[in-house]
Order: sequence, then structure tokens, then C-alpha cells
Amino acid sequence: MASSQKEKPDLTKKVHEVPHKPGVYLMRDRFNRVIYVGKARDLRKRVGSYFMPSKLAQADIKTRAMLDAVWDFETHTVQSEPESLLLEGKLIKEYRPRYNISFRDDKRFLVVKVDPTEEWPRFRLARFKKDDGARYFGPYAHAGALRQTLNFMRKKFGVLTFGRGSPTERELKSATYQVPTRLSEISAGLYRERVAQACDFLEGHSREMITAVEDEMRKSADKLDFEKAAELRNMLDDLRRTTKPMRRFTRHSLPSTIDPVNDVQALGDALQLTRLPSVMECFDISNISTTHVVASMVCFRNGVPDKDNYRRYRIRTVEGQDDFASMAEVVRRRYSRVLLGIAETGNRKPESDEQAVVLTAPEFSQETAQEIAERMVSEVSPQSEIRDPKFTAVRLPDLIIVDGGKGQLSSACRELQRLGLHELPIIGLAKEYEEIYRPARALPLVLPPDSGALRLLQRIRDEAHRFANTYHQLLMKKRIGESILDDCPGVSQNRKNLLLRKFGSVNRLRKASVEQIAATEGIGPKLAEDVHRFLERH
Repeated sequence: MASSQKEKPDLTKKVHEVPHKPGVYLMRDRFNRVIYVGKARDLRKRVGSYFMPSKLAQADIKTRAMLDAVWDFETHTVQSEPESLLLEGKLIKEYRPRYNISFRDDKRFLVVKVDPTEEWPRFRLARFKKDDGARYFGPYAHAGALRQTLNFMRKKFGVLTFGRGSPTERELKSATYQVPTRLSEISAGLYRERVAQACDFLEGHSREMITAVEDEMRKSADKLDFEKAAELRNMLDDLRRTTKPMRRFTRHSLPSTIDPVNDVQALGDALQLTRLPSVMECFDISNISTTHVVASMVCFRNGVPDKDNYRRYRIRTVEGQDDFASMAEVVRRRYSRVLLGIAETGNRKPESDEQAVVLTAPEFSQETAQEIAERMVSEVSPQSEIRDPKFTAVRLPDLIIVDGGKGQLSSACRELQRLGLHELPIIGLAKEYEEIYRPARALPLVLPPDSGALRLLQRIRDEAHRFANTYHQLLMKKRIGESILDDCPGVSQNRKNLLLRKFGSVNRLRKASVEQIAATEGIGPKLAEDVHRFLERH
């Protein structure tokens, strides 16, 4: 007699479809009930580990019982680990899975409370929001970051934190509260102005304050005070975690897994493009210090990274930190080079990048540079299918994305117009509120947080940011290595540059003989011996 019981499905194939992203996973039993909710930094690794034979063999009794009961699972990706923590707590409270023990006590995330009815209001931590007339901020997933932020507020705004009641004798005289004067020298009314400023800060009006800390961090990096720069970097992370608006998850807006093809289609529809953005190029500027300002350009093809066509740039023409001018330079260099490549493909041989613009759009032609480029693409590769890998570098993208708001977008648009590419679709993605800026549109476009179009833009923007930062760190590491020559007696900045220009790096200089060093212009035998001896000791 055939069994009426359904056969347990094999979930190993489904595991390979799970992305390597942070998020939350739900385990379901044969009746489709949620029996366990978990979070993970990498969903693929975490979920996959449950279905390894070794996991089952080593599992405790509770875990083994849970795995035996699992018939299906689902995953939901999020943007960061704090969001996965918030979403996990929400889903556990919603489903009450029998194999979850954390969150069962309805433990809440921390909130910040300040009671305006007090004569000297204090900023305190609480677990619950009550209807008691006090102001509440949060919830915050990062308890450690929140406590560090309150310490920052105490020093920057001179407000009381923790404790209760009027300020103590010690607090009245404390140097911490000298912003700009001690608490003992101001009235309760003036103190409330400080409280109001701190409340604005917690509500997210923190850009000026964060910018000031960023400037201080860059100055420390420029002075090679990397310990101080690292301390300020950690403070910035805490401030951003605390003041960043938290997404509020609802059941109908849970993010789904990545679908590149559908996401590209959704983005084309959202931006009302005349053709699908199959090829997208995104630019990001990294200027952690004034010594090395760099930029990245990443390419996505059909919704996935095309790493063969990534590019990185050192900013050449911009003094100091100017994101707008840096964005203009890198866009100008990228697309004048693309037009040069297109001209070469069309058997024209321009002498410079600037001349490429003229040669691709002859004086009496009715075609724009962009139209000529598109025609050449179609002639070399019918139906826009790129068959020659070398030709991908000279193909204009279907969409350009710049990391930033109106300023960065305007700078990029001016360069495109100058190159005759004013009809090329371009947008700016502002990180703070994920707003999409478009040319000649006063108001930004805001897409739903769970939309595939926005997730695709976030993926390409984050990849450009990662690629730019990686290059910046590489140059900073090289600079730290080169800085050892600054301590070598007799080696001026000019001689240091001569040595590095000839040998390429300090490591190669270490391996050189005294005679090879002495052969460098401006370096005599005596100084060559000193440099060789110095590098041997250090």
C-alpha cells in the first residue's frame, strides 16, 4: 500500500541559488510553518552549512530535530548586518518559531530618551517607548556604537548623559561640558539650546558634524598620524550607524533574491529609458586624503559585474579635495578615450584624445559623436552583440551612474555635453537617502526599498565604492612604505623622487647595490652608501 506521506525534497540544489549577501533565512516544516528564523552575514555559507552531512553528525539534539523537520526554506537579503538583526527580530516576533529561543522574551532594541519636562534634560538609554511626554530616538541595533555616540554628544554639545536629576557638583565643574562654557556658568535655558542641537543631531541632521570629523581624519592621515586617523574612522562608523535612518520592514516589502535580468528591466522602466541599460558604467571618487585622490569606474553587463572592463584613475588636474572637479576629470578622461578608440576602430588615427571628438563628429556631418559611436558598434557587432572582447572597451554604455547628488551629476553632464554625448543617459545616486537625480529634473526619483531597480543601482554603486577604496588603500600602503626615506639623512624630497622614479619602489631600492644607487642622477657614492646602510638597518 502506497504511503500517503510526501517525500522530503532535496534542498541542496536550491542552496546554490542563495546569494552571498547578508540577510535572514526562514526554515519551514512539511506544513509550511516557519519553525526557525536566523540571520547571516553570508546567506549562502550559513544556509548551505545546514545541509552538509558533517553538520548533522555534529549537531546537538535540538539542531538535529530542527534539521529533520525542515522541508523548505526561504531567504531575504538586506543591505547590512544591522538590518538583518532588525529583520530577524521582527520575523521571530511575527512567527514565534518553536526552535528560536532568542527574542522570545520580546527584548527590544535600545532607544534614546530625553525628557523635556526636566529642568536639565538628560539623554538616557531605554528599552521601551512610553507615552510619557518624553522624546525618543531609535531603535538602534548597535548598542556599542550608540553608547560611543552618546559620549561624542556629551563632548561636542555639552549635554548630560545617563544618570538622573540635575547635574551633580562634579558635572557642573567637569571640563567635558565646556561647550563653550561649563554647566556651572550657564542657565538651564541656555542648556536647553544645547539639548535641541543634540536632538537635531540624533534625528539625522548630522552632515556638518560628520564632515568636520572626516576633515579631521584626513588631516591626521596627511600628517601620517594613522593611529589618530583610525580612531576618528571608528568614531565616524559609530556616528553613521547611529544617525543613519533605519528601514522599517513590513511583511509585504521583504527583499527578494537577486534576479539580474528582471532588475535591469525594472531599472529601464523606472528611468523610462528608450532601451534597456544592458551596459552600465558607474563612477566613484575616493579622497580619504589629499595626497592620493582616486576614482573608479566599474562596468555591469546584463546586471552582473564585467570585471574585465573595470578602470581606476589617479586624479591629475584637481588641487585638494574637490569631488565635483574630480568627477568631471574622470568622466572627461573615460569618454574621450572611448571616442578615441571608436575613431581608431573606424580607421581614423587621431593624434590626441581631444582630437578624437572632432574626428568622430566631422564638421559637415549631421551625426553627433554619440550617433557615430552607436553606428560603429552596430557595424562591428550586429544587434549590439559584442563578439570581440577588445571592442568592449570602446563601446559607449547604455547608462552612466555617478556616486553623488546634483553637484557630481552636473559636473559629469558638462563634460558629456562638451564631448558631444549630451544624449547619453546619466543619473546620480545620492547615498544618504538613496535618491536618484536626473538631468533637468528638479526633484529626485525615490524608488521603493525592495525594488529590484534600486537594488541593482546599489550593487553597482557599492562595487564602484569598493573598487575605489581598494585602489586608495593600495596607494596609501605604498606611500607609507616610501615614507621611510623621509628619515634617511641627506635624502631630500627631490632625491627621494629621483630614487623612486628610477627603482620604482622602496623594496627594489633595498635590493640595489651601492653602485646602482650611486648611478642615480643627483646621488653620489657617499650618499649611496648612507642610503644602502640606512635601508639595511630599517
